Amino acid sequence: MEMSMRVNEDIDIGEDITPPLRPLSFSLHDSFLFSHCSGCFSPLPNLPLLPTFPNNTLHVPPTLLYCSPRCSASDSSLHISSAEFHLLRSLPSTRETSDLRAALRFLHSLPAACGSLPTERIAGLLTNREKLLAGTTADDEDDPESVVRIRDGARTMAAARKMLECDEAPEPNDFVLEEAALCLVLTNAVEVQENSGRNLGIAVYDPSFCWINHSCSPNACYRFLLSSPPPCCAQTRLRIVPCVRHVQETKTESGVCSISELSKDEAWQNNGPRIVVRSIKRIKKGEEVTVSYTDLLQPKGMRQSELWSKYQFICCCRRCGASPLPYVDHTLQEIFAPSLESSSLLFDDDDNAIKGLAECIDDAITEYLSASDPESCCKKLEDILTQGVLNEKLEGRDGKTQRNLKLHPLHHLSLNAYTMLASAYKVRSSDFLALYSNTDEHLLETLDLSRISAAYSLLLAGATHHLFQSESSLIASVANFWSSAGDSLLTLARSSIWSKFVKSSMHVTYVSSLSKHICSKCALREEFSARAYHRQTRRADFETISCEFLDCVTDITQKVWSFLIRDNQYLREVEDPIDFSWLGTERYRRIRDVQPHLSSVAVDSCYRTDGSVSICEAHIFIFQLGVHCLLYGGYLADICYGQHPHLISHVQNTLDDEACLINCRHETND
Repeated sequence: MEMSMRVNEDIDIGEDITPPLRPLSFSLHDSFLFSHCSGCFSPLPNLPLLPTFPNNTLHVPPTLLYCSPRCSASDSSLHISSAEFHLLRSLPSTRETSDLRAALRFLHSLPAACGSLPTERIAGLLTNREKLLAGTTADDEDDPESVVRIRDGARTMAAARKMLECDEAPEPNDFVLEEAALCLVLTNAVEVQENSGRNLGIAVYDPSFCWINHSCSPNACYRFLLSSPPPCCAQTRLRIVPCVRHVQETKTESGVCSISELSKDEAWQNNGPRIVVRSIKRIKKGEEVTVSYTDLLQPKGMRQSELWSKYQFICCCRRCGASPLPYVDHTLQEIFAPSLESSSLLFDDDDNAIKGLAECIDDAITEYLSASDPESCCKKLEDILTQGVLNEKLEGRDGKTQRNLKLHPLHHLSLNAYTMLASAYKVRSSDFLALYSNTDEHLLETLDLSRISAAYSLLLAGATHHLFQSESSLIASVANFWSSAGDSLLTLARSSIWSKFVKSSMHVTYVSSLSKHICSKCALREEFSARAYHRQTRRADFETISCEFLDCVTDITQKVWSFLIRDNQYLREVEDPIDFSWLGTERYRRIRDVQPHLSSVAVDSCYRTDGSVSICEAHIFIFQLGVHCLLYGGYLADICYGQHPHLISHVQNTLDDEACLINCRHETND
């Protein structure tokens, strides 16, 4: 029996379709236990509160911390009575325990009568125990690592519960209920993210959320509320209803207990991160609601592999079932051989090529993250993007011909590389400024590094937006990339280094032009402000705003792109980071074979230090482009996540800061 959720009314784009849903169980990842509240996942204050241990005569050190008396009082009893405390005390600190602790908390919510062996469901949720442990042996000797971890975890949970009861150790196979709970958590829990996108922990929600199925082209997404929901959000009705896909099976509650029998302890039920489901497409009445369980910017094969590994199912959604592959999936895995005439050639042994490229990129990223060497990371990644896999790593089908294969600029590995390059160049710029801040030559080098970082951020946003135009479910990722590009461009624009290369007499003109950052060609700023006051998005508005935005950023980018990419070998291959129609041109096919060593008079003029107008114009264009990107990213994110205080505040504060900066410069020059 497969459950699903369907809307009971027409839903437009950007509407909440559930109220804030409370978790059945939740737990922080171990790495956040001493930086975030275990009751609500909020950051801890300087003086966090300890759990309230009843009869703690041994003064046992705390294993969890809380942000407020309310969280401590409501969560401490659950921490003890679920045996979570005993589990943390018995395991080494190096082992991740969030899934085990969430499973223990879930078991504690079950009534005492649910101690018998579980069947298919608990509280309406599939345990998936039979799938995850299918074909395994009793002694674990030949079982996969994932199975061994489930069984070891279940034994540890059972032992912790026995410790709580001061009982003898469990029998060797007396942990079937713990296995079922752990399997349920592994296949039903979702990663809880904070505003920055970090995964803080996991949570399991009731069937109102967990019965929402996966699609690689979903029509909904979800957000988390770590604090009390705003009144407008709390008043949202539940606009979805359950549906059984196979109608011949009508029993919807099968298992140890039903959802109605779970613990009604209001003290701890008020804790934990709440989740809200929101539409990202128009959904007609009776249509199924779907969300994504995986990264949608992965090609089909990677998505299918991840879904099978984590959830033991093969996705048969519209996107996965399309034949031939949709444009987005084809592009995300496209590679080419520069020496061959065809613009895009795929071979039987391309899996080996992709593995080689992926390993090279992973090695460069790992070295950057572990050794903190951003310069080496930049060189290695750009060499891979520019040159592809070295000839000796690949061999032709007949065993004699060697080929050098390169990634398509929109390949998923290229997108990953752009993300890391934007970060690495940003770090290099900050490090360089900290070391050398006295000479103009070093300041110019700092500006160069910041410029390249902004260029990669813009390329990443433009590339994913190009894919988004063919697959609208990518909206959440695109929102994040446009916001990041806006931040990067505005960071570049606000740098004080610009003043070193502009005559003081030019500042008045510069300030006057910069202050006109409200675009007369699009209504993006007005639309963003209107949404801050809870105005509903309409599909027609969304399409109009998006078209106007693209027209504006395309126009501005054409004026400043050559400046941003100056002297960068790979970026010079990218003719336009917004309009990718150039990818199929003869000019691009020539560029792939002959690496550019071109000079641009326009770029060079931007870099003259004689106070020419061109550098002022470049500065203004970068500022205008940054504002557009930030506003559009905020606009898209508001569609995905609703009235998101952090996002609204971030965009508004950034624009307010720019206004203050402009006024200060104006007053200084007056």
